[in-house]
Amino acid sequence: MNTRWRRWLAVGAVAAAATLQAHGAYPDKPIRLIVSGAPGTPPDALARIVAEQLTAGLGKPVLVENRPGGSGIVAMGSVAKAAPDGHTLATIGLPQIVAPSLMSEMPYDTVRDFAPVIQLTWSANVLVVRASSPLKTLAELLSVAKAKPGALTYASGGNGTPSHLASELLKRHAGIDVRHVPYKGIPAGLAAVMGEQVDVAFAGIATALPLLRSGRLRALATAGARRLPALPDVPTVAELGFAGYQQNEWYGVVAPAATPPQIIARLAAELARIVAAPEVQARLTHLGLYPVENSSPEALGALIRSELPRWKEIVREAGIQAE
Repeated sequence: MNTRWRRWLAVGAVAAAATLQAHGAYPDKPIRLIVSGAPGTPPDALARIVAEQLTAGLGKPVLVENRPGGSGIVAMGSVAKAAPDGHTLATIGLPQIVAPSLMSEMPYDTVRDFAPVIQLTWSANVLVVRASSPLKTLAELLSVAKAKPGALTYASGGNGTPSHLASELLKRHAGIDVRHVPYKGIPAGLAAVMGEQVDVAFAGIATALPLLRSGRLRALATAGARRLPALPDVPTVAELGFAGYQQNEWYGVVAPAATPPQIIARLAAELARIVAAPEVQARLTHLGLYPVENSSPEALGALIRSELPRWKEIVREAGIQAE
């Protein structure tokens, strides 16, 4: 842990002490951590790791509450309306950033109605084919796609999902025509790839990793800005000739707007300590996630503000609509 990071944690600890004096003993009741993913999904698994450790750190139960539906709008909407006292939190990630670009109306403003706490992890989608596919490399996939426009198909977890966005971004960068076949969730899409109904798919690393390790799928490339620690030998799309291609997935935590800054600082310090712990990092690696260095409430806020217009432009250019 570098000196700057230690200094930031120390500031968080001082702010936490101020919280106790200014607001009484926080927390004074159980904390709800709202997750837009269903039980067993990557954001749910991450939330449960965090909740377990945060319970120990804060001395009050941190309860994971799953509220799937509507690209996270159901979950995020409930948090936007919650009391800004630090007892209701939400996980946030790429689906929640894309949602405003897919919906004509939103019940909340992603920047105005939430207080960023901290970014927890990075991850990325991985481009996969079935093990028996004749497509051995990304170059071979693109060669076939250019020679036979519209002949190849790709699966996604549904319109506007990260798997869909990663594929459309590749089409945009490579100038290819590959037909979209949406499924209700990427596990169903990967089953179609393995069953030879669809040719390729981008999938979240946590979902794809067991199938890659078992030899049922083969990875061609990853979508992020850097190679995934879980797949160190698999190059990024950018490395393979498409500079500027980048679709990082990430997860963070937010609270309702107007949550006292002292409470935000304490939560941020606790969460930073949690994701820096070696035993937690080992569990994150198993999920295909890796921790963020030197994150802070300000850094997460900047990430959210930069991601919203970027994905709005991509959604518009690709003509993606909500299902």
